[in-house]
Amino acid sequence: MHRSGPPGAEVPPGGRVWYVAYGSNMAVRRLRCYLAGGRPPRGGRTYPGARDRSMPVRSAAVELPGVLYFATESPVWKGGRAFYDPAADGTVWARAHLMTAGQFSDIAAQEMYRPPGPDLDLGAALARGRARLGPGRYETLVHPGDLDGVPLLTFTAPWSAADVEWTKPSAAYVRELAAGLLEAGAWDAGAIAGYLASRPGAAGHWTAGEVARLLTEDDAEDAGGSGG
Repeated sequence: MHRSGPPGAEVPPGGRVWYVAYGSNMAVRRLRCYLAGGRPPRGGRTYPGARDRSMPVRSAAVELPGVLYFATESPVWKGGRAFYDPAADGTVWARAHLMTAGQFSDIAAQEMYRPPGPDLDLGAALARGRARLGPGRYETLVHPGDLDGVPLLTFTAPWSAADVEWTKPSAAYVRELAAGLLEAGAWDAGAIAGYLASRPGAAGHWTAGEVARLLTEDDAEDAGGSGG
C-alpha cells in the first residue's frame, strides 16, 4: 500500500508519470484497451489506443486524499460515473500505473472523447496541483502527490462532489471497480465491498453484501442494488 506524498516532482521530456485510475481503468484488462486499442468485455465503446501501446512498467495500490463519488449518466455503463474530489474529506482507494507522459496524455484524450496525441501540457497541474483543460467531465487534471519521486496524475470533473446530483452506479460498473481494487492486492473483498457501498451515489442503493456478491457473479447485469 502506498500513500501519496506531497506534490513536487516534474516530468522530464520523455519521462514517466503515474496514471492514477480510481474507476474502471484500475483493472489491467480494461486499461489495455486504452493503450493497445479495442473494446473491453461488456464494453459499449471501441477505443483507438495510445501511440505507444506498451503496458505499464508496474502498478501499485495507492490511497489519495479526497472522496470518490458517482454522478452523471454513463452511456457505456448505464449508471453513475466515478469522479474524484481531491478537496473533500476522506480517502480514495486507487491504482497507479507507471507509464510515459505521452501514454497518460493519450488515455486522458480518450476519456475526453478526443483523438490520442499530441501530448497534454502537464505543467500547470504539476505546479498548482490542478489544471482545467476544458469544461468536460474528465477534462480537469489533478496532481495529488508523488510516489517514489514520480508525479501521480489523474483527471476528473471541474465541479466538486457537493455541486452535483449523485447517481446510482450500475451493477456492471460497481463490479468492474471492485474487481480492479481486488486486483490491486491491497484490500480484501469485504473491505472493498464496504468501501464502494459507502461512496456518495452508491450509498443507499448498494449494500456491502450486494457488492460482495457481484465479485462472485459471472455476469454483472444490473439485477442487484437496493433502492431502485
